Amino acid sequence: MASNTPAPAAALDRTLILELVRVTEAAAIAASALVGRGDENAADAAAVDAMRRAFDLLDIDGTIVIGEGERDHAPMLFVGEKLGRAQGSGPKIDLAVDPLEGTTNTAKGGHNALAVLAAAEQGHLLNAPDVYMQKIAIGPGYPDGVVGLDKTARENIDALAAAKGVDPQHITVCVLDRPRHGELIEELRSIGCGIVLIPDGDIAGVIATTEEDTAIDIYMGSGGAPEGVLAAAALRCVGGQFSGRLIFRNEEERARARACGITDFDRIYLIDDLASGDCIFAATGVTNGSLLDGVRRLRDGGFATESVVMRASTGTVRWIHSEHRTA
Repeated sequence: MASNTPAPAAALDRTLILELVRVTEAAAIAASALVGRGDENAADAAAVDAMRRAFDLLDIDGTIVIGEGERDHAPMLFVGEKLGRAQGSGPKIDLAVDPLEGTTNTAKGGHNALAVLAAAEQGHLLNAPDVYMQKIAIGPGYPDGVVGLDKTARENIDALAAAKGVDPQHITVCVLDRPRHGELIEELRSIGCGIVLIPDGDIAGVIATTEEDTAIDIYMGSGGAPEGVLAAAALRCVGGQFSGRLIFRNEEERARARACGITDFDRIYLIDDLASGDCIFAATGVTNGSLLDGVRRLRDGGFATESVVMRASTGTVRWIHSEHRTA
């Protein structure tokens, strides 16, 4: 079941919720101009610049603890960067950001590209290194620990099916379509599960486990660790379960972890280890996807956006349709 509902955080004033949506809207609109243009870095740079400008209009003392990935040599909102116009005087807030989750999807005109952020009181978001993370996630309504990274794929599917009261063949799994998941996909198909393969955007894949309309029961596989923290923050708000374990391919990646204060390289992180206390998650669609519609240009030259914003302390999920008219 979900963790106990956290108390509202004084630093996360309710007016901040809509202000954070304006940040993801700005990033999504900027990136939308590059949809289908074949240039991942240009799309990412546009989203980064717009998100940074929008943050600097907020009365917060913000610090980025999860930023853009160096692995892709992308433009960065870097870890440790200060954002907001109330440095030293405003509420101290930790920020996890992905200005453009799904850069490849955006460049190719594909689905499920998002502008994403999470916010929490200082010290409540894991400063995860930019490495890969093995992940498993399910939506709300199941007993604690029904699935986990210490179990095989078959054991997880059998346990989830039993908890749901269905046969294992009726479980649908979301997996990133990557060569590294070949053995996992083969094992799931031997069980007879349905598999939804997504080309990119594993934050949306994790969140899909909470939405009945998607018919996705569980997310499995590996993706970016920073995206894991963002996904965990979203699930904190709606009561899902998430476990992650960092994957290190070389000593350089272990050094990144040490720089973040991580020394237990085999630790399994539960959802409260990644995002604790009260937190806010916000996302705006860049391209159409399972979670949100993408940015749409209006006849007057303005834009229409669709966003979602969630808060852990209230369990509130708001779906926001906005029209940004030209002056």
